[in-house]
Amino acid sequence: MRLGIALAGLLLLGGMAAAAPQTASPKDPPLLDVQDYQKLLQQYKGKPLLVTFWATWCEPCRDEYPMLNELAKQYAPKGLKVVGISLDQDGDLILMRRFLARYKPVFPNYRKKKGEEDAFVQAVMPGWNGAIPASFFYAKDGRQIGHLGGASDRETYEAAIKMLLSK
Repeated sequence: MRLGIALAGLLLLGGMAAAAPQTASPKDPPLLDVQDYQKLLQQYKGKPLLVTFWATWCEPCRDEYPMLNELAKQYAPKGLKVVGISLDQDGDLILMRRFLARYKPVFPNYRKKKGEEDAFVQAVMPGWNGAIPASFFYAKDGRQIGHLGGASDRETYEAAIKMLLSK
């Protein structure tokens, strides 16, 4: 009888722990809102920049990410800067942590703050509907000079990167 009560108590406590909200880890990507995104672009002004939006729940994003990491390594000596922005929500934190640990990106990653989705995507590019994967290319002067929406292959990315580096 006591064993049954003890087990029931442990199960109850375990259920309460599982329902506890997930908290951010110090290793989690910093959160960004519209103003933070604008500051990020200013920080990289003077350098060719590729900003890629991704999420763990997006299969084409998961497929593209390792390739983008390789391209970031390959073109870093030529001056290319790459930044990743995850659209994962709080409920996806564990998956996002595992994903980043697996691929060990050579570029910084951020996570979009919850809320103001329309304002955020319009600040990135007027007319963008927020669909991912999506990558945006910024010239050294800070102007957005191109973007890729949807899944793209290595050849397409390399052509866009070479065009960006030539500006």
